[in-house]
Amino acid sequence: MHVTRCVKAAFAGASLAVLATGASVAAAAPAKPAPVAASQVEPGALQALARMSAYLRTNTAFQVTSNLQRDEVDDYGQNVTFNGQTIYKVKSPNAFNISVSEGGKTREYIYDGKSVAVFDPATTFYAHFNAAPTIRQTLDIAEARYGVTVPLDDLFLWDQGDVGAKRLTSAHFVGKTKVAGQDAEQYAFRQPGVDWQIWIASGAKPVPIRVVIVASDDPARPRFQADLAWDMAPQFAADTFVFTPPPGAKAIPIVASVR
Repeated sequence: MHVTRCVKAAFAGASLAVLATGASVAAAAPAKPAPVAASQVEPGALQALARMSAYLRTNTAFQVTSNLQRDEVDDYGQNVTFNGQTIYKVKSPNAFNISVSEGGKTREYIYDGKSVAVFDPATTFYAHFNAAPTIRQTLDIAEARYGVTVPLDDLFLWDQGDVGAKRLTSAHFVGKTKVAGQDAEQYAFRQPGVDWQIWIASGAKPVPIRVVIVASDDPARPRFQADLAWDMAPQFAADTFVFTPPPGAKAIPIVASVR
């Protein structure tokens, strides 16, 4: 999993019920499992990711709404949390429409298989750059050449089975739980500089429904969380993956990033 990029692109705690009921809940809680050794990677955790990836590969079109929370470390060394939402409309292998909203600002990214349009609805400025034949290749170009990233672009790595298992130093099954009323299985992973967790829907459609990432190499440990709602049979309009500038929109050049 390319979680480091995800933290940069994205702009566990007890539940309120547990806090409210206090000691009575603590007394009834099952014993915690023994800690997992730092170098232990459970095969079952990798198998869960592989099963999820295999299922995602069977879907050539999907829509995902991702509600995001991300931390930024301010000048005082304190984590400041920002909320946002990203809506992904995807037609594999060569089309997407991604809308990213945060703090009253929105960006739209529309890929038609040949080029990507980046549009700012507030200013009506837009820019184009030439794209690659696939979504994954196009996102790599966008980041490498222009510094353009979108939150949780791991969605487009998972569907090709790339989970980066060799980078993991630990991986284990946490337990069964629910996310927004949906049955899920929770897994925890660790790799250099990053701790991350994933909640995978139980049953025949094992999609990721929550992802939490912590930058463990930063003393402030900034955190990113995405809760995902999936539509695996979307009905897209004919112009979903075509960018047509609105009246008065202004084209601007896109400048290559300096590394």
